[in-house]
Amino acid sequence: MLRAPGSDAPPTLSVRIAAAAGAACLADLLTFPLDTAKVRLQIQGEGQGQPPRAPRYRGVLGTVATLARTEGLQKLYSGLPAGLQRQVGFASLRIGLYDSVREWLSPGQGAAASLGSRISAGVMTGGAAVFIGQPTEVVKVRLQAQSHLHGRKPRYTGTYNAYRIIATTEGLTGLWKGTTPNLMRNVIINCTELVTYDLMKEALVKNHLLADDLPCHFLSALVAGFCTTVLSSPVDVVKTRFVNSVPEQYTSVPNCAMTMLTKEGPLAFFKGKQSKRKRKFPRSSKKVLGNAPSKGTCALVCWKSRLFMYLGRCDHLGFFFKILFIYS
Repeated sequence: MLRAPGSDAPPTLSVRIAAAAGAACLADLLTFPLDTAKVRLQIQGEGQGQPPRAPRYRGVLGTVATLARTEGLQKLYSGLPAGLQRQVGFASLRIGLYDSVREWLSPGQGAAASLGSRISAGVMTGGAAVFIGQPTEVVKVRLQAQSHLHGRKPRYTGTYNAYRIIATTEGLTGLWKGTTPNLMRNVIINCTELVTYDLMKEALVKNHLLADDLPCHFLSALVAGFCTTVLSSPVDVVKTRFVNSVPEQYTSVPNCAMTMLTKEGPLAFFKGKQSKRKRKFPRSSKKVLGNAPSKGTCALVCWKSRLFMYLGRCDHLGFFFKILFIYS
């Protein structure tokens, strides 16, 4: 049951889960072209099945423009159904259950959660969410990565066709391909994004630097997104390459990482960086990007963090439901 406006009662578990899933889907709808661009940048230079005249992507915004020009605007949203399915299953658990698990791990009723409790809660909820949502991640990445240019036949014709083909040609385990690097990625994300967001917001409010409202949530999410990107980018690139690979292309996740390192060098783990060109990002994101290893990935994470963290974790859930025309 939704709480009335102005009520101090905490939101119920079902409301938190629904809010997290809805907010994540909204964020995905708004930022999915950037996510598609990120995937294309991460697999660029891999060599697997790439024709000599394949487009050269340069930066996230440049990649978006190139995809729209060469493959059409609809290509920017290839894999969106799987992406939304992923958010419904993944985000609803990772974000919606985080507060409940954190409170359960806290030493006593009403006691402030320790840093260890927050990290443990993030790892537990993130790990469960990754395992449940991995099939949607595999399908989403493969649909985003495939191209029909230069006469190449796409591997899949749609979302459910991809589920069927992967299950029949690679077995059910193929739908869980890349679970290990995805778990590693989400351990890093949950130990930084959620925890950093909590600690940053708590510090700003406790020291009376900002009130517990939109600017505070915005700044906390921005810092959390930046820290997450710096730490998770290498694992994210390996995860994308391994998930998108054809059978026997890589023998294991370490083999995928070593192949990248020996053939493309260490910068391959930070695909998206364009040190020779200035990128135009939203002003709020640009302030914290600095010289991050992967500016493109930073922009994506920061954009999503503002919506995902604020809408999904915001204490004022009424604001979120008003946006979705559900609660007023």
